[in-house]
Amino acid sequence: MLATTFAYAQNNEKTTTTISSKEVIKSNDIDPLTPAKAAFYSAVLPGLGQAYNKKYWKIPLVYGAIGTSMYFYLDSQKKYNSFRNAYKRRLEGFTDDKYSYLDDSRLIAGQKFYQRNRDLSSLFVVGFYILNIIDANVDAALIQFNVNENLSVKPNLQQNELTAKTNLGLTLNYTF
Repeated sequence: MLATTFAYAQNNEKTTTTISSKEVIKSNDIDPLTPAKAAFYSAVLPGLGQAYNKKYWKIPLVYGAIGTSMYFYLDSQKKYNSFRNAYKRRLEGFTDDKYSYLDDSRLIAGQKFYQRNRDLSSLFVVGFYILNIIDANVDAALIQFNVNENLSVKPNLQQNELTAKTNLGLTLNYTF
């Protein structure tokens, strides 16, 4: 009884606004096939999905990762074949190879070492290839994500009244 309350309602006046179909399309620019296209392009040619997303700075990273892994794969394969051929020649009775200073057990250990490195390098090549596809897909999906100033996450420091210690937290604000 002691306080007054104000209530607001809608106007009775009719206001009509017409929105063209072009304005609706511009306001809703979400294409659900964009992530699939980017992933497909990256699967066909590594780095093409990043170019489709206009993230050109990622293309050298993709080729650097895949190329370095491929270099180590080919290098380990070449050295594995060299040790294997030397061991085969050693079994045939020849001792005139470039590993004449190594005994048979060292030749076998060298084969196993380079075979393991080759296999790991092939896993890295496949892993970076798949990571390239996933990166293009996720990046294309996040480009369409609505980012505006209405949502903010900020660190928040508060002093605990009982213990007088500072508490660290996050504040999530949504304004509408």
